[in-house]
Amino acid sequence: MSLSTHNLSVGYHDHVIVKQVNLNIPEGKIIALLGPNGCGKSTLLKSLARILKPMSGEVRWQDNNLHTLPANFLAKNLALLPQTQPIPEGISVRDLVAYGRSPYTGFWGRLNAEDKRIIQQVMQETEIIKLADQWVSELSGGQRQRVWLAMTLAQDTPYLLLDEPTTYMDLSHQVELMHLLRKLNLQGKTIITVLHDINQAARYCDHLIVMKQGQIITQGSPESVLTKAMLKDIFALDAQIHQDPIAKTPMCVVE
Repeated sequence: MSLSTHNLSVGYHDHVIVKQVNLNIPEGKIIALLGPNGCGKSTLLKSLARILKPMSGEVRWQDNNLHTLPANFLAKNLALLPQTQPIPEGISVRDLVAYGRSPYTGFWGRLNAEDKRIIQQVMQETEIIKLADQWVSELSGGQRQRVWLAMTLAQDTPYLLLDEPTTYMDLSHQVELMHLLRKLNLQGKTIITVLHDINQAARYCDHLIVMKQGQIITQGSPESVLTKAMLKDIFALDAQIHQDPIAKTPMCVVE
């Protein structure tokens, strides 16, 4: 396992959010972090990306403490799309996406042919190629989300961490994003994403991690995790579990 936590506790100031979590991230999978608001999903994701420093315990990358590794090394292996991003002024879509190549361009930041190819490719995959010369500040929320996603993909890392990536996206773009994540996974990327849509997670993800009050309650395949008892206990939902008629994955239907 390349990414794992060992007795990890993390939070903000003196307030512990994630409590004594031991977790091995399954390599080569799409992993969804699920749970009610405030349970610690985003906090855990930020700690995996070295945005938050542990209060105790540690995050490990291939048996090395994540916080001891060089920043440029991590930037070539872990890419994070945060939940919210600033709205930059005076920068075009193409230039913002190009920032994703920073770990590879050196001190002068000059793009070579391979950098430009990757930038073009991720803009096509996220369907923002027609927006390339527009100012990011002039875009809608959904368009900006896809631009930030493209910048994250431009890092071309084996691990991709996404915090509620479908925020601001309409339904069609949400579906396109999940299909893109599946495509990237088939190319070898390990993807860890915070999601709120349980059925979306069950349909597109291989491994579900369910959290409550800062702790991992259950994890495993959608078939093993998505149960009537879990939905009641974690989400206070009375629901039935059926098979998705198209994807053949479990699907919850609220009673």
